[in-house]
Amino acid sequence: MTTSLTCNSVRRPDGATVLEAVGEIDMSNSAAFAAALDSALDGVEGHLVVDLTGVEYLDSAGLSVLFARADRIDITATPLLAPVLTISGLTDTTTVRGLQAPADHDQ
Repeated sequence: MTTSLTCNSVRRPDGATVLEAVGEIDMSNSAAFAAALDSALDGVEGHLVVDLTGVEYLDSAGLSVLFARADRIDITATPLLAPVLTISGLTDTTTVRGLQAPADHDQ
């Protein structure tokens, strides 16, 4: 059974191309994720922004897809994915933003 994943490529007003992923990325849909990434990368000069802020789960199959394209992507994620992105070493091979929880300004 394939896990739910939606990928949508958009162009920001600043001209950057962003691939937004929503759902879970695992072995059941990593090929579709790779195809969406490759399609979004086609024709992009510089880096593609991969927005994982809507991703609730990322396993080793999804990490493998990201690692294979690490030299052409920048990642935006949430603190939820911080452990897997950091421990895997992906944060050492490409730019990853959004892993820190926002500072609590009420203190």
